[in-house]
Amino acid sequence: MAMDGRVYDKSRLPSRHVSVGPAKAPHRSYYYAMGMTAKQIAQPFVGVASCWNEAAPCNISLMRQAQAVKKGVASASGTPREFCTITVTDGIAMGHQGMKSSLASREVIADSVELTMRGHCYDALVGLAGCDKSLPGMMMAMVRLNVPSIFIYGGSILPGTFKGRPVTVQDVFEAVGKHSVGAMSDEDLKELEEAACPSAGSCGAQFTANTMATVAEAIGLALPYSCGAPAPYDVRDTFCYTAGEMVMELIARNIRPRDIVTRKALENAAMVVAATGGSTNGALHLPAIAHECGIDFDLFEVAEIFKKTPYIADLKPGGKYVAKDMFEVGGIPLVMKSLLDAGYLHGDCLTVTGRTIAENMASVKWNDQQDVVYRADKPITVTGGVVGLRGNLAPEGAIVKIAGMPEDQLVFTGPARCFDREEDAFEAVRNRTYNVGDVLVIRYEGPKGGPGMREMLSTTAALYGQGMGDKVALITDGRFSGATRGFCVGHVGPEAAVGGPIGLIRDGDIIELDAITGKLAVRLSDAELEERRKDWKPRKTDYNSGALWKYAQTVGSAKGGAVTHPGGAAETHCYADI
Repeated sequence: MAMDGRVYDKSRLPSRHVSVGPAKAPHRSYYYAMGMTAKQIAQPFVGVASCWNEAAPCNISLMRQAQAVKKGVASASGTPREFCTITVTDGIAMGHQGMKSSLASREVIADSVELTMRGHCYDALVGLAGCDKSLPGMMMAMVRLNVPSIFIYGGSILPGTFKGRPVTVQDVFEAVGKHSVGAMSDEDLKELEEAACPSAGSCGAQFTANTMATVAEAIGLALPYSCGAPAPYDVRDTFCYTAGEMVMELIARNIRPRDIVTRKALENAAMVVAATGGSTNGALHLPAIAHECGIDFDLFEVAEIFKKTPYIADLKPGGKYVAKDMFEVGGIPLVMKSLLDAGYLHGDCLTVTGRTIAENMASVKWNDQQDVVYRADKPITVTGGVVGLRGNLAPEGAIVKIAGMPEDQLVFTGPARCFDREEDAFEAVRNRTYNVGDVLVIRYEGPKGGPGMREMLSTTAALYGQGMGDKVALITDGRFSGATRGFCVGHVGPEAAVGGPIGLIRDGDIIELDAITGKLAVRLSDAELEERRKDWKPRKTDYNSGALWKYAQTVGSAKGGAVTHPGGAAETHCYADI
């Protein structure tokens, strides 16, 4: 019995299988063992999934926030059941073999949330996530299970201060390059590393975590404003409590993730990635989320939307502000309002508020007293901060972030300098054994070839630290961090490990990059590439057992989101309908 008199009928909910009728007496005895009452057992069960751990600041506040969610669920006559899943934190996994665990962790997060929900027949899901892969992983689980769900972001970190100016972890990665060429002292590097990250929360700029947090609001799975509030702000607990209450409302109205995550909602999400100069990883995670719903929305379709969307939020790494600044002038809704008013966003998409995007935006007022977010009809640049490329070197496409890059740097032609793993490229950069004008090629780092599709931030940041960020280009079948800047092209497909053209090129081949026309090509004829393919042999990896081996067996191409199972299109029944 709810306080407002609402009684939830369990006969249609999954938890009837573990809590209703004489045959379920043994199951109920376990609930009594945990101190639950008969009333709590009779209420809907809400899984509160958190990626809490002590790996990094992005996850450290999630356990506290989960408690606020549980209070909200209980206040609205639901029974919350908290559980945790893993996270691999990119900042700490970066620049070594540990980075191979990152993208694979997205699947493990989605799978472990699915298995927990299935095994215990929970009726709804509130998911809390902080680090890059845990956000899409949690949203993938929501649309896969299709039970009423609300997504909660743990919030961003506050900016640090170094010698009187604001800094982020990106400055520390770039300082490594400065230090390597004697442009920064040992003392300054130590002072910077101690000052850059002053609180709990995910990386503060528009890197992957904040990009996917922005996506969560734009796609409709998170409450408005909730993804912009920094982790240390007390208002986060209010958002968490409200999400707990709201998920009970979604159960009552039977509003599910696939009612929310439609093709139009995915297009809205892609627009917001481009408009904020977000991470190239958005082009990997949106196809994966779509795949869980049975919607085909690949890299090219995402890139098409990126191309048509203006870049309007002046955020790092391309711009000057961080997430906290945007939240304080009006948050993610201000960006969405700007796009909606200019006719970009689909306003008729449903959200977890039970209202549409347009209805949510109706009360959002434009803020003239700020220069973080621009009006979409007077953008920073007319095309999005992220663009897709294709050509004979990338028949399955590739992606580059151009936010903040000057017009004259959007075309680059140069000789290839090939590396078969990131460590070798990083050594070449550290020792400066590359030339101005080179196109550094890092391959065998794709989803299968790595395995795990590593990010290359250590290498790109070191180039910037050396003052060479605009003097060379870099292409890879791996990924880039949201903190990468410069002409750095990722997700080149097909990857080298499956015989893609990136595996056939040699040092000195001339590579043409054009972010204006969307081209990535090598000056070789089809006949020459075919000839080289005859001599090509797949490179072996060191991962012949364990989780990364298993991942490599099933993972698909970056074009489709590097997914590992057939997705919603192959479903014959959905968990929510058991």
